[in-house]
Amino acid sequence: MMRSKKKWGLAITLAMVMLVSTACNSGNGTSGTNQASSGGDSGSAPATSKTITLGFSQVGAESGWRSANTKSIQDSAKEAGYDLKFSDAQQKQENQIKALRSFIQQKVTVIAFSPVVESGWDTVLKEAKDAGIPVILTDRAVDSPDKSLYKTFIGSDFVEEGRKAGQWLSDKYKDAQEEINIVELQGTTGSAPANDRQEGFMEIIGSNAKLKVIASQSGDFTRAKGKEVMQAFLKAHKKIDVLYAHNDDMALGAIQAIEAAGLKPGVDITIISVDAVKDGMQAAADGKINFIVECNPLLGPQLMEAVQAVVDGKEIEPRIVTEETTFTSEQAKEALPSRQY
Repeated sequence: MMRSKKKWGLAITLAMVMLVSTACNSGNGTSGTNQASSGGDSGSAPATSKTITLGFSQVGAESGWRSANTKSIQDSAKEAGYDLKFSDAQQKQENQIKALRSFIQQKVTVIAFSPVVESGWDTVLKEAKDAGIPVILTDRAVDSPDKSLYKTFIGSDFVEEGRKAGQWLSDKYKDAQEEINIVELQGTTGSAPANDRQEGFMEIIGSNAKLKVIASQSGDFTRAKGKEVMQAFLKAHKKIDVLYAHNDDMALGAIQAIEAAGLKPGVDITIISVDAVKDGMQAAADGKINFIVECNPLLGPQLMEAVQAVVDGKEIEPRIVTEETTFTSEQAKEALPSRQY
């Protein structure tokens, strides 16, 4: 009888162990299924800011404008919670193409870049498209006829900037009786801002026969090169009435050359510039630059909004233009204290 009771007790104990074991296995199995399902759902749903990796290739650090632009993008990416992969092309297209291919290999979520020049991007952009990685252009455009290679272009209307510069000059010299000699400091050869700012400027001043561009050369958007080229202009031409610089840094370099030649910038030579960064605005407030066309570098917030929209599969405008204004010397003096860049 005792053995029988022991057998029954053992049988009950074994049964209870099996029941508990089955229940635990069932719980783990259910948990595993839920986890897999959750993973599948998150894979098909739009990525969150924590999972977005943005590969960004910058032109370089050639000017105050570019530095402000870089900071805006870095700060905005951090605020959005994106993982930013940043690359500085040092103004070389080959470096930028390498960076884009590296982003593709890393399988980033979105690629954004500010092209060094307009041409020569189709091959690498097709590689990004084939990899299923959307591309956003910032600040500068590309000349590819295939608009499906990128989602949108965020930036200024450079042609309009040139028009604004040309219109101010035309108005200033509308009653001129003799020829007004203009020298032009262009941006990086082949870049969108250099091409477009020249196009817009020439479009407007072309209606005034007295306005004549006597020399035009690239200053690579840098202060040092602007000074160097302006020195050459001053040696080659006895009479220079106007300088049109495609950015503030070149204008600031040119001012050094003008002053070294014993002339007064803004008085002996009228100076028009583009950008409106703090150093340029200070020069305008001091009367050394007569007119500045603004080009807003703070594109970071707009870029992050576009990235999120693209990731979420939303429709996005193919061209997003930034709002900008112009400044005379007096207006620059008023605006300078509150200038963010």
